[in-house]
Amino acid sequence: MNDIVPFLKQLLDASGLSGNEGPVQAIIAEKWKPLVDELAVSRVGSLHGLRRGTGAEPRRRILLAAHMDAIGLIVSGIVDGFLRFTQIGGVDPRILPGQMVVIGGREQIPGVIVQPPDSLLPPGSADRPVPMEHLLIDTGLEPEEVNRLVRPGDLVSFGQHPIELAGDTLAGHSLDDRASVAAVTACLLELQSRVHAWDVWAVATSQEETSFAGAQTSAFEIHPDLAVAIDVTFAKGPGYNDHGGFGLNKGPTIGFGPNIHPEAFKALKKAADEIEIPYEVEAIPRHSGTDAFAIQVAAEGIPSLLLGIPLRYMHTPVEEVGLKDINRTGRLLAEFISRLQPDFLNEISLEKLP
Repeated sequence: MNDIVPFLKQLLDASGLSGNEGPVQAIIAEKWKPLVDELAVSRVGSLHGLRRGTGAEPRRRILLAAHMDAIGLIVSGIVDGFLRFTQIGGVDPRILPGQMVVIGGREQIPGVIVQPPDSLLPPGSADRPVPMEHLLIDTGLEPEEVNRLVRPGDLVSFGQHPIELAGDTLAGHSLDDRASVAAVTACLLELQSRVHAWDVWAVATSQEETSFAGAQTSAFEIHPDLAVAIDVTFAKGPGYNDHGGFGLNKGPTIGFGPNIHPEAFKALKKAADEIEIPYEVEAIPRHSGTDAFAIQVAAEGIPSLLLGIPLRYMHTPVEEVGLKDINRTGRLLAEFISRLQPDFLNEISLEKLP
């Protein structure tokens, strides 16, 4: 398997908040260009890469969806040279004080998130997590310079660089879900040496964190016969070691529940078993909260699957993933795709269910 780590680090250093994915989209496009036959961008900013299959036309189509957008912040006001802000996507304010950020105004401006002393907070706020409305961003600039360079509506991204930790793990912001973009890329690299009958549509979706707009519109436009959403899921970690969490570097999870086509699930699970890829089945009893739901209900309905990459500290600037899980996910996707035959949809028809 090709080393995907340098590419993943490049993704994590790029901005690309939900609805403004342009910078990270350009990096993915450059990486995918030699791996696919066509590249295009949807009307809402999702990146579509088509790798044609070898089957007779009209060929079946499988869609691989991993969202490239990230959570972050947006400037909501300026007070005496300090920036007030609110969130884009789900951000826990408890982790914000002391974080390094980059403001995307007329220039890229570094800053730090600070909080007032307890004595300046509203009564009853002492010794508690400070609500986001009381936090500020300090750029170090004089108020006049801040007013010249920054406007309400400017985007604020986390500013930490990713770091490789011990045990084949990597920590950084935006691993949700750029780890999955790396897994799809690993799949495309693997497919360079494989024959596959179906057309493969690799899609880096936009706006998953805020609206699922990318997955909904890409699924409608491409109209695949089968789809696999790849996203992160909850890894075991401090305070989360029960059955709801999954081990790092123990393999991906294969989701099962109402968003998942039961017969396609069996086929994906069989592929993992036969090439001895470790995995765990993740029970998802309702809406998965991922692109899998948005794709499943697009058009007249699309048979969908969900692969999860375990991740610690979700929606923080220090998310952590196992690098083996990313490569295993890519390999499993490539194996599953290479097994797809033109009559596969007949084999998984829901009409066969009891």
